[in-house]
Amino acid sequence: MASAVAQDSGAPPQAPRPRKPGRRNGVAPRRLPYLLIAPAVLLMLGFIAYPMLSVFYYSLQNYNATKPWRNGFAGLDNFRRIFTDDPLFWDSLIFSAKWVFTEVSLQLAFGLILALLVNQTFLGRALARSLVFSPWAVSGVLTTTIWLLLYNPSTGVGRYLADAGIGEYGSSVLSDTGTVFWAAVLAELWRGVPFFAILILADLQSIPGDLYEAASVDGANRFQQFFHITLPHLRDAIILSTLLRAVWEFNNVDLLLTLTKGGPAGVTTTLPLYVAVTGFEAHDFGYATALTTVAFVILLFCSILYLRLSKFGGDHK
Repeated sequence: MASAVAQDSGAPPQAPRPRKPGRRNGVAPRRLPYLLIAPAVLLMLGFIAYPMLSVFYYSLQNYNATKPWRNGFAGLDNFRRIFTDDPLFWDSLIFSAKWVFTEVSLQLAFGLILALLVNQTFLGRALARSLVFSPWAVSGVLTTTIWLLLYNPSTGVGRYLADAGIGEYGSSVLSDTGTVFWAAVLAELWRGVPFFAILILADLQSIPGDLYEAASVDGANRFQQFFHITLPHLRDAIILSTLLRAVWEFNNVDLLLTLTKGGPAGVTTTLPLYVAVTGFEAHDFGYATALTTVAFVILLFCSILYLRLSKFGGDHK
């Protein structure tokens, strides 16, 4: 009735008042993003944070399934034993560093070469890329089976080499401390090279072709183009891929466990393999989790140091 009187009197209609910022469907707008990410955060806490905290907890315990009467709080005794009373820890750590450096260096070199080759235009390039990348899809256990057949002294490559006068019949490269390291390196190299080839090839295809054309006009040859255009563009991809692969190779258990079982005489035992043997064969889970904690700290420190020294993601032009 009042609005009708206002219209009859000629008064201008009042604009509707704006709504005050408040709740929408009972949820404050500021809290809505947190509620949306809450399921993912809970899953991460359940599958990542809780296992990590459990490892730290058990690293401070004496927990041996075969000697339950000794179980209980140990404090820092497990860590004191690692650094002062366990020579196998230092041997496995040194071998892990040797294994990671050798594998990552060779995989990067051969992966870069393969990526440059399959990046060229030639007949059958799609088939060549499929063959190059196929070993990456093979599991570690299946890779071991393939190479065990190749290294078999009776039916493998060694027999044919012996027929050619190279080596002796019945000798196995996996039982010789002088050859087992490079035999294991070759097996893992076959599986790991495609990882670098895939990542580097993807980055190679993002380099503008105009850069190479301009460099050719300026008189730059293939090697100059590679060192001044290709490598600088691949810098961040190489840093990231080497870091990821180094972490994976450090934690590599499946291939060495099934190929050499850490032998002969423990010369191919990495730190994670030593952890696996301590936990699942000796059933000393408290000491194994302490070893795992030390390995985690070493990996974390080395990763941060590598990223800082390499200046990953920074301006490198």
